[in-house]
Parts: sequence; structure tokens; C-alpha cells
Amino acid sequence: MKWSFKMLFNRHQEDQETQKNGVMLVTFAEPKHVVSEQFRTVRTNIEFAGAALDKCQVVMFTSSAMSEGKSTVSANVAVTWAQAGKSVLLIDADLRRPTVHATFRKLNLDGVTTVLTGKTKAEEVVEETFVDNLSIISSGPVPPNPSELLNSKRMGELLDWARQNYDIIVLDAPPVLAVSDVQVLVPKTDGVVVVANIGKTLKSDLRRTVEVLKLAKAKILGSVERVRAKHGDRGYGYGYGYGYGYQGKR
Repeated sequence: MKWSFKMLFNRHQEDQETQKNGVMLVTFAEPKHVVSEQFRTVRTNIEFAGAALDKCQVVMFTSSAMSEGKSTVSANVAVTWAQAGKSVLLIDADLRRPTVHATFRKLNLDGVTTVLTGKTKAEEVVEETFVDNLSIISSGPVPPNPSELLNSKRMGELLDWARQNYDIIVLDAPPVLAVSDVQVLVPKTDGVVVVANIGKTLKSDLRRTVEVLKLAKAKILGSVERVRAKHGDRGYGYGYGYGYGYQGKR
């Protein structure tokens, strides 16, 4: 991995609640908060790592397993890009356990799945959000065959359309070890960021995740490590603590 960045947080939401209510957009609600600055640092690291590539327009966020924070990181980094003046599209490619619609208070009646099944067009399902410069495409109804849909020609066409209409496309993808969805998405993306939950993510799982991504010939831009706050630390809003991370090469 080209870089690694640790983020301190105070975990108090269960996975089911996250699916129901979405993730915490500290970058929107508290842009001057120290954690918002951490997300901006993650964005900058991605840009530096992507500078070595031919292009770095479609960035996929994933993790080893469920509930490790990849949806929180992807949504907040997308917000920081939008705040920097980029035209950003956040696509919920986690068709089994979507969260983007809940985060941005959308109904999720149409989205990625209805585009990939030919029922709608991309321009018909893209939605503006309460964040300037940030649009989303929610997952749409849960399909019986997510991997097949994501591996379809229409998914490539959806991302081609997005490339033509947005500066940055952020994909919130499923966990690598849970399903095969990420492997089929890799050829359609420019780079991958792996989110790990220190104290929860097994080192063996993280190694396997990197191996799987490399076998799929993914360009791994780096990792974001979410660190559990010490007992007694109070998060400043939205469950985040005050700790600042360390940026370094691995």
C-alpha cells in the first residue's frame, strides 16, 4: 500500500442502525472538527497516490468484512472533494447492504440496480444532495444477482457516463472477503482504498484482502485505519473522538 492513515473514533452505532439511518457526515456538520481535517488528509493522500496513475477519477472504497467503516469513510471523503469545488458523484455499489440513500435521506426506489437492469437511465436516477457539488446514485432495490449486475456491460457504461459528467466518482463497494462484487468492479475503477477497523479487523483478513485485490490487478492507493477511542474518551458529536492520526508509508 502506498500510504496508511489512522483515524480515531468512538464507535456507538450498530451496523443495523447505520443501514437504517446512514453514516455520520461530520465533514458536513462540523467542517472544522479535527476528524473532518483527517478526512481531508485522506483525500489529499488519495490525490498524491493517484498522481502516479494515468488517471484517478473513479475511486473505490472497500474493506475486509462488514461494519469496518468503509461507508463512513467513502461518504465523508466524497463530501471533502465536493467542498474543495470538485463535481462529485457518490455511487452506492454495495447492492446487498446499501447506506448512501439513508445518509442523504433518499427513498432508494431507483438506482444502480434499475440502471443495470435497463429499467432506467443514469441521468434519471442521479440525485442532488444537501451538499453543494455532491450528487448520488443510490443502490436501488436489492437484486438477486448483485455480482452479475456489477460485472455487466451496463455497469461499465454507467461509469463511462459518470466519467463524462463528474470530476470524481466515489464507489462505496461491498467488503472484499464477503462477496465477489469487488473483484468484478476492479477493472472498471482507477484505484482502491481499503478501510480497516483496528482492534476488529484481523491481520490475516487484511492480508487476504490485499492479496485478492492484487490478483484482480487493483491499484491499491492506500488504507484508512479506524482506531477505537480509549475508554472514557468523549467523541465531539457524531461519535468521533479527538485523536489525530499518523500518516506514513508501509
